[in-house]
Amino acid sequence: MSISEWSTASAIRGTVAKGEASCVESARFFLDRVSKLNPSLNAILTITEERAMATATTLDKSKAKGKALPPLAGVPVVVKDNLCTKGQKTTCGSRMLADWTAPYDATVVERLEAAGALMVGKANMDEFAMGSSGETSAFGPALNPWNRKMVPGGSSSGSASAVSAGMATLALGSDTGGSVKQPAAFCGLVGLRPTYGRVSRYGLVAFASSLDQVGPLARNADDCALLFSAISGEDPRDSTCLKLPPESQRLEPLDVKKLRVGLLAEQIGKGVAPAVREGVLKAAAILENGGAMVSEVSLPHASYALAAYYVIAPAECSANLARYDGVRYGFSPGGPDSGERAEASRSAGFGEEVKRRILAGTFVLSAGYRDAFYNKALFARQAITRDFENAFKEVDILLGPATPGPAFPIGERSGDPMRMYLCDVFTIPPNLGGFPSLSFPCGFASDGLPVGAQISGRRLGEPLLLQTAKFIEERLCLLERHPS
Repeated sequence: MSISEWSTASAIRGTVAKGEASCVESARFFLDRVSKLNPSLNAILTITEERAMATATTLDKSKAKGKALPPLAGVPVVVKDNLCTKGQKTTCGSRMLADWTAPYDATVVERLEAAGALMVGKANMDEFAMGSSGETSAFGPALNPWNRKMVPGGSSSGSASAVSAGMATLALGSDTGGSVKQPAAFCGLVGLRPTYGRVSRYGLVAFASSLDQVGPLARNADDCALLFSAISGEDPRDSTCLKLPPESQRLEPLDVKKLRVGLLAEQIGKGVAPAVREGVLKAAAILENGGAMVSEVSLPHASYALAAYYVIAPAECSANLARYDGVRYGFSPGGPDSGERAEASRSAGFGEEVKRRILAGTFVLSAGYRDAFYNKALFARQAITRDFENAFKEVDILLGPATPGPAFPIGERSGDPMRMYLCDVFTIPPNLGGFPSLSFPCGFASDGLPVGAQISGRRLGEPLLLQTAKFIEERLCLLERHPS
């Protein structure tokens, strides 16, 4: 069998199509790798062996009958554990849902399996997607394969860790403030947060509904594009989903001489690690040397993004998480009446970070404070959105860092919420406006940890972002390096 843990999605699909390996052999290879590595990484909460093997068997039978294989046939995928999977646990990394079994599949899960993907596991995550390191999971943190003393980023911590370690070729995460892009940067992956509404949220357990978006993680831009194609497109079950067909599977070559790049120079100044700064500037130089026009661009209101986000997102989460009362579903310690039961359920079922955000959100929406906080945050969001729209009149993409630095040690920031929140200072601004953005590897720190750059584009500009990332990755030649 010519499949390895570092095989690309297209290579696995080609190997299966040529008969050099079966889908069952691919499933068995990666499930064995999960069994070997997951105990030391805690990246996967539920190993979905039966489901993966059943899908693989069906695909092999279909091929034997001469039927054409779908685009992800035999490719192993992990799915973040806030995406519903019928008949299997969907915990959201929380004690509140530790024993909850989803009654249906999320749209993106349906589309993955229709495309032939083999779901080998449900990935660990920060509780209810609230965190920047993976450490708020009720089931212990996922670890970074590049250095197991470091965090893999969050909240899609297990998704990034699993792909980086070669337990799967592709993964789905969700990105609210940066939960796909930041782990991608910490683990040396490509992570795409699509235009808001480009991918269905049906079956995604809600955190902040005006910000949440499902996104792909992969080791290169081509694989990321292939997964994005499989999950994108209209879904009548999600009223916010755009009425557009799926994106193309293939990336056209970048016409770099026509590309106008806005370098966010203000983001690579004080407080940004030297390796990140060097990586972003190297990416800019590659584009400029290829013929792109690179100029410095400013986003005047971006400095308000972090504050606005941590008003808007908690406000929405306080409403979304009100449904967990210990009556219909969720952790229920019991109680003599509904009020006491709900209090006991939420006190014991939610972790400290989730409680912190619920309380903050309830406060900013309370009488007398809504105008002072929530409405001002919405005004800031509008101003930031206009900054991006104005910038895109002059340039095609914006380039800057994905994170201020590489992955940090486990426990270093877990007691300092404000320091933790600053991890998302660069990923939040485009999210507030619903713009697509992508994190890609741009170098390594002196200790060998990967660092990432971020590019943002106009709404529905995902193909250009992926083309640009591919152009850069082919010239940086970083993809041959893997965690030991």
